[in-house]
Amino acid sequence: MHCSTTYLPYAATHAFSSLVTDYLAQVPAITAFQLHAPTYEGIAAAIETRKKYLVNRKLLVNALHKQYTGLSVSDQVANNIELLLAENTFTITTAHQPNIFTGPLYFIYKILHTVKLSEELKEKFPSENFVPIYYMGSEDADLDELGFINAGDQHLIWETKQQGAVGRMKVDKALLKILGDLERQIAVLPHGEAWITLLRNCYTEGKTIQQATLELVNELLGKYGIVVVIPDNAELKSLFRSTVEKELVEKFSEAIVAKTTVELAKHYKVQAAGRPINLFYLIDDKRERIEVEGERDKKEGIRYKVKGLGLSFTQEEILKELHEHPERFSANVILRGVFQGTILPDIAFIGGGGELAYWLELKDVFAAAQVPYPVLILRNSFVFIEPLVNERIQKQHLSDSDFFETELTLINALVTKNTKQQLRLSEQIEQVKLQYQFIQMLAAGVDKSLVEHAKALEVKTVKYLTALEKKIFRAEKRKYETDIQQIQFIKKSLFPANSLQERHQNIALFYAKYGPGFIDSIYKASKGLEQKFGIIR
Repeated sequence: MHCSTTYLPYAATHAFSSLVTDYLAQVPAITAFQLHAPTYEGIAAAIETRKKYLVNRKLLVNALHKQYTGLSVSDQVANNIELLLAENTFTITTAHQPNIFTGPLYFIYKILHTVKLSEELKEKFPSENFVPIYYMGSEDADLDELGFINAGDQHLIWETKQQGAVGRMKVDKALLKILGDLERQIAVLPHGEAWITLLRNCYTEGKTIQQATLELVNELLGKYGIVVVIPDNAELKSLFRSTVEKELVEKFSEAIVAKTTVELAKHYKVQAAGRPINLFYLIDDKRERIEVEGERDKKEGIRYKVKGLGLSFTQEEILKELHEHPERFSANVILRGVFQGTILPDIAFIGGGGELAYWLELKDVFAAAQVPYPVLILRNSFVFIEPLVNERIQKQHLSDSDFFETELTLINALVTKNTKQQLRLSEQIEQVKLQYQFIQMLAAGVDKSLVEHAKALEVKTVKYLTALEKKIFRAEKRKYETDIQQIQFIKKSLFPANSLQERHQNIALFYAKYGPGFIDSIYKASKGLEQKFGIIR
């Protein structure tokens, strides 16, 4: 599969927030919230910081061996797991929930970014080792966000009655029904059956979603050396006990985040707000907030309640529960990164714009937990342009940045460029306004009460002329109906549901058409520290 890739600055796409573009430009308003810059110098500093913080590498590797038991593991993955035992090995991590069948395209993009950056850093720092990590957010309970895919125009929803952490949910008949619906759509394509077979092998009835996702990522991306970490693990969570206890006793993270968000909100939209306790209680198929009630200095003391489960603990009781069952405590978005940095020798975290926004709130939380704060890197973004779409782009003479404009902007530009008629009445409207100014002077000389009447006539006349101008333009547009339809086709293909392709479409149709070559094309187009928007043809 032959592809070519060009790149645009993220700012040129108009698809990213000012926080993202300012972070990439490293403007002073944003750099105060980072510890190390997203540069080689920043990476070098992060390595030195990380060397001072010991990670229980043996426990981590043992947990990974157990996690991969029974799976066919590539030499690259096996070698990377063993490398984690070495003190000069560091991790490049991205995190994402276990969306069914990988969810949106950027799930693949961000994981491959960790691979490319790891390779790039090995060349830059040959005395160190770098392992790409996909950290699975399997404890997320938001099924509305994770339980669907878009394949072309088909929107497939997992209609299950299961609740709690999505990673712990099990493949059921409702999920297999979606697989059947997807098969009917793509089976006729060259690699459609191969994709369905892969999904069926991974998503077998009764298997947990986190296990199915592990197997799918391992089969799909294992040859690149990506190591999957499922943090819903008692041994790994035992390493996080001290931070969880600090949160339960001191409620330390809320005040820190509140202070940071006040400063961040002076310039940007705040992404995440903390709670008094940024932890959930996780048991079986339930994941419910831990809340605190009462005051420490009162005789009855404080109590920790899990209202969704009808549970109540004294401080002594909940700390005993933590000691005996660390797997029952689940970090929310505020503390999840601290847990990640506790169990992994992270030096860099790769995330999307939304992830960067809330990670920039957390530097001081990491410091309070005495966990190294990583370099933050915006994940790679791509738009994949298929041959038919590319032909129409060329026919319309659109540049890379052009098709990021709105559909209306492109259509208006098309008509304006090609018409031989005068379509705008701006000059005539300005002349009318001048005439009415003169009329108002004349009226004022006779009777000042007539001025307002003259102004009202001006407003009405300008309104009629503006409406006429729009009718003239619409009439001329009808002459370019074929070209307009091509522009609409381009926009729908590249921006389905008025969203970036990567945020909406699933990999299914692309894999069904192009097979593993599609993933290889993403890998080849991926960059490490150089952050630009990729356009793959």
